[in-house]
Amino acid sequence: MQYKATSPEDYIKQAPEERRNALKKLRKTIKDNIPKGFEEGIQYGMIGYYVPHSIYPDGYHCTPTEPLPFMSFASQKNSINFYHSGIYAKKELHDWFVSEYPKHSNRKLDMGKSCVRFKKIDEIPYELITELVKKMTVGEWIEVYESAIKR
Repeated sequence: MQYKATSPEDYIKQAPEERRNALKKLRKTIKDNIPKGFEEGIQYGMIGYYVPHSIYPDGYHCTPTEPLPFMSFASQKNSINFYHSGIYAKKELHDWFVSEYPKHSNRKLDMGKSCVRFKKIDEIPYELITELVKKMTVGEWIEVYESAIKR
């Protein structure tokens, strides 16, 4: 589902009413725990968290005019999807998340490369997301990103 949102608040207002509280809670969970330096905004049609050009002037290698993406979430047709580039780029972080997930949810993990799909929005593991969000600083993300790009 694509929204024509201009801000995170606008995005949430456009989402189906039954998802708004979950989206607000997910946003608060991220904002309260994300390391200093990341900025929040709308990126690629989702609520995104990224490294601003003031910290990383090169931007995203695919689209240098875009700030370096890191994490985002979106209300899709059948789920709320949470995207975390660190899970995709850093095997240790991926393995940690996969091993921790069953401790926070009775549901089977529905995960792509960087995407975790939550089909039951009342069962989003906010405590696990809190832990994940804290695990990578801006500097660490830039280092991981640059090492992957230079390969």
